[in-house]
Amino acid sequence: MTTNANSIINEEKINELMDLNASKEKINEILNKALLLKGISMEEAAFLLNIEDDQLLNQLFKTAKTVKEKIYGKRIVLFSPLYISNYCTNNCLYCGFRLVNKDIKRRKLNIDEVVEEASAIIKMGHKRVLLVAGEDMGQINLDYVEEVIKKLYELKINKGELRRININIAPLSVEDFKRLKTFNIGTFQSFQETYHRETYKKMHVSGLKANYDYRIETMDRAFQAGLDDVGVGVLYGLTDYRFEVLAMLSHADYLDKKYGTGPHTISIPRLEPAKGSEVAENPPHAVTDKEFKKIVAVLRLAVPYTGLILTTRERADFRREVLELGVSQMSAGSRTNPGGYCEDDSAEQFEVGDHRGLDEVIKELSETGYLPSFCTSCYRLGRVGKDFMDLAKPGLIQKFCQPNAILTFKEFLEDYASPETRQAGMECIQKHLAEINDEKLKQSVNKKLDRINDGERDIYI
Repeated sequence: MTTNANSIINEEKINELMDLNASKEKINEILNKALLLKGISMEEAAFLLNIEDDQLLNQLFKTAKTVKEKIYGKRIVLFSPLYISNYCTNNCLYCGFRLVNKDIKRRKLNIDEVVEEASAIIKMGHKRVLLVAGEDMGQINLDYVEEVIKKLYELKINKGELRRININIAPLSVEDFKRLKTFNIGTFQSFQETYHRETYKKMHVSGLKANYDYRIETMDRAFQAGLDDVGVGVLYGLTDYRFEVLAMLSHADYLDKKYGTGPHTISIPRLEPAKGSEVAENPPHAVTDKEFKKIVAVLRLAVPYTGLILTTRERADFRREVLELGVSQMSAGSRTNPGGYCEDDSAEQFEVGDHRGLDEVIKELSETGYLPSFCTSCYRLGRVGKDFMDLAKPGLIQKFCQPNAILTFKEFLEDYASPETRQAGMECIQKHLAEINDEKLKQSVNKKLDRINDGERDIYI
């Protein structure tokens, strides 16, 4: 497959847009346009990224929250990463897993150990995981990945199970992506880390990941192989955040136009300290909290259909603030090293900022007006790829998101919640039930809640 990476990322154009500024009237015009849920252009996004006025920033943040709730409602999808190996053949200067780092304990989990880790995650109450591995296909080959996924889907602990496995491993060839599709995965995730070619070259010293063009063409190969959903992201802090946001929007627009499907998810990690990485300790373009909030809000307005993922890299108090800006998915109770859920001491990929357990996160979400969700119904009913986008783009997906969030949240409260969280959660469910205007749908949800009370599980619309 040959794709001209320069047709995906036009650095000259992006550099011209980066310093654009607009009047207050122009900013308001863009924000009003965003409320139509059709997205905004790269140029309009550039104007928003350069807002410094506090009043205009507050309007930006308020608009982002409104757009998110129009598309997805108040539900927040929860998941946990499952690291299966920290072996890597790449030398990426910002990563603790990099090949030349001799200060970390390398580990690849065997199948029994993967099951132990997954069991710990299930016992928290999670229903979906993101399978993560360092990029060493000699260690993490597709035979191993297939066996891992098969075992995880078979795993049942009391009433708990994993219903969806998303995956973040090394980019594959078209033929290998075709095989990966047969494993019944959810979203395939791969981050460009930085779209700025010169920065990319400096940060990726050796290994397959040093090939910028091969990396950026990963999603082309995935879609050509028939995968339904892909997730993209950059690591903020390597170069100017404005360049990264605009470049990612260019990539998203390219995918949407070429394949009819933009990125299913966009992850928004900031560079955090990592053992063995001087770059991670001293980010060359550190992103402030204020700038990070702008990133989240602008992404929500520009690609309103996309799931925005907030990781546990961010500290708990700041995650509370960022949730208000359009985030729709978040990890909770995370460990970022192989064996971490079973108290292994191998090195983490990066330092975690939010150390709260899932129950505590759920309680806070319930008390602050959000609706925790463990829903996986779209994957299982074929609402994926373009079919999902056709529902998400006009905001129709919410008619499934809210009821299914309520049902899966009820399962969590019955099976895993502490008494305090259960009380807060039941009050939360009643509040969100009352917001369902379709009486027929509300009756259906109430009947399904009764079935969950009677012990049934995995009920969805």
